[in-house]
Amino acid sequence: MRLASATGAQGAAVTAIALDDEGFLVERKLWDRALAQQLADRYGLGPLGPTHWMIIDFVRDRYFRLGAMPPMRNTCRKLGVEPDAVKKSFGTCRCLWQIAGLPNPGGEALSYMG
Repeated sequence: MRLASATGAQGAAVTAIALDDEGFLVERKLWDRALAQQLADRYGLGPLGPTHWMIIDFVRDRYFRLGAMPPMRNTCRKLGVEPDAVKKSFGTCRCLWQIAGLPNPGGEALSYMG
């Protein structure tokens, strides 16, 4: 386990975030929208907007109801966004998964996440 320090506006450290060796949140109960924004800042994404939140909320809902990540093509279609909206918004599925505060999906899934 490692602690990552997220930074807020003006470069001040906001909080230490406990992440596993792959960069995933260790304790999912600690996740909230403020933490998601801190993680987004850590990855250089800037402020999370409505499209970000729509995708995050959908992926979190699907994961906690079904126990798996929904295919991104299906996610985009169901949300009515461009097929590459996840890539444009988050860079990779892995980054989305991390910002959404979802657990480490394991080695095989990580190989598909980019």
